[in-house]
Amino acid sequence: MKIVLAYSGGLDTSAIVPWLLEHHPGCEVICFVGDVGQGAEELEGVEEKALASGAAECHVIDLVQEFLEEFVAPTILAGALYEGRYLLGTSIARPVLAKGQVELARKVGAAALAHGCTGKGNDQVRFESAFAALAPDLAVIAPWRSWDLRSREDLLAYLARHGVPTTATLEKLYSRDRNLWHISHEGGALEDPWNAPPDDVWMLTRSVHDAPEQPNEVTIGFERGRARALDGVGMAPAELLTRLNTIAGIHGVGRVDIVENRLVGMKSRGCYETPGGTVLVEALRGLEELVLDRETLHWREGVAVRFAELVYNGQWFTPLRAALSGAIEEIAQRMTGEVRVRLHKGRAWTVGRRSPHSLYAESFATFGRDEVYDQRHAEGFIRLFSLPSRIAAMKQMQERGARADQRGAGGAALGASTAAGSRAAPADERS
Repeated sequence: MKIVLAYSGGLDTSAIVPWLLEHHPGCEVICFVGDVGQGAEELEGVEEKALASGAAECHVIDLVQEFLEEFVAPTILAGALYEGRYLLGTSIARPVLAKGQVELARKVGAAALAHGCTGKGNDQVRFESAFAALAPDLAVIAPWRSWDLRSREDLLAYLARHGVPTTATLEKLYSRDRNLWHISHEGGALEDPWNAPPDDVWMLTRSVHDAPEQPNEVTIGFERGRARALDGVGMAPAELLTRLNTIAGIHGVGRVDIVENRLVGMKSRGCYETPGGTVLVEALRGLEELVLDRETLHWREGVAVRFAELVYNGQWFTPLRAALSGAIEEIAQRMTGEVRVRLHKGRAWTVGRRSPHSLYAESFATFGRDEVYDQRHAEGFIRLFSLPSRIAAMKQMQERGARADQRGAGGAALGASTAAGSRAAPADERS
């Protein structure tokens, strides 16, 4: 039996290779490494490491362009931010990795897929939901849910017993996940939400204290919602994002420290760095303000929350996500233009935008004299726009008047009764 393992070369997956060989006698473990822009440091020597741990093969597959164009771009077009702040850097990489893993499994004729996700995290759901949608016939093996290795010490001891070399040590300050879009940090001092993130957490962004005193501006050119140029120079998506990561990181842009709600039910604290992505998201918002009509923009804003949940919860390969993406791509057809974004001391904000599809008309919006807008027309519009409120208010006035009339009639009847009783009193006294 051939098993394709999602492999990173880290401590967990290094232990999973011999564990699979031990618990599935006669199997062949084929390691899949998806390159989503995690960098040369993580990929260097990964094939040799996999083979040294007992794998029969190791395939490193370049997924960067597919990741940015088919997964990241639709997500930022949707305006998707999980719980209002997280740019979904880890979440959005999982479906492209799972898809690549399934494609390799089909190519080599594997019968099973394996991953190194823990039983407490979101990633197990993301990978296995993708597997269910793309390869329901393949078995899924999740060692973290069945083995008796529970700590870093256990994993290191297991590798030592099986003669598997590793550069991992007992000390690991943070758990990190990196791709070209972002890097995440969890664990260590971050597990206490009262602790401020230590300086050694951050890797891509400067502290605002060390950022330049003078702001910088970048101009992003978009074609149908996709970033295609930086400061007037056309670039492939990977090159553009790489440059933006550097520029924005220098200015401390893109840090997020959030306590989020995991899909599995617990809260976790994560620190995320998405410098270039933060600039692109801000620029897209600036562009859509210019080119989208009110109803379309408000619909997109409403969909953003649901889209973020679908991505975070591992529901990329679902009919609903595909349907929403189809609508969002239609909206993006008008999103061509340029946006100028200012970067300074951890902030990125739009300061200029222009587009051939702009709906902004200075002749209508001006506070000066104009010849195209008759302000007298606003009176009729306001009366119609406020008609429901007017009707409700008139109804309330009628009801209050009716109640007042009833109270008045009741008071008059009571007064008449009292007066009659007073006139009859002397007769009663004579009796």
